[in-house]
Amino acid sequence: MAIEFRRKLYKRGSSFETTIPKPMLFALKQSKKYNVVFVYDDIANKWFVKFEELNKPSVEDKVK
Repeated sequence: MAIEFRRKLYKRGSSFETTIPKPMLFALKQSKKYNVVFVYDDIANKWFVKFEELNKPSVEDKVK
């Protein structure tokens, strides 16, 4: 069974944005922070989404 998600691409200021659907985040630990990485495969002409865990504390964490 194939699962598909469609998200609206909307303009925000001078850029375009979309949201990551919550079902795609099921395997991520909510207590950790992640970068969302979009990877384009020009041979397959497809985009892929990866999640990378942030290991370094952010500036916001240092202020706390």
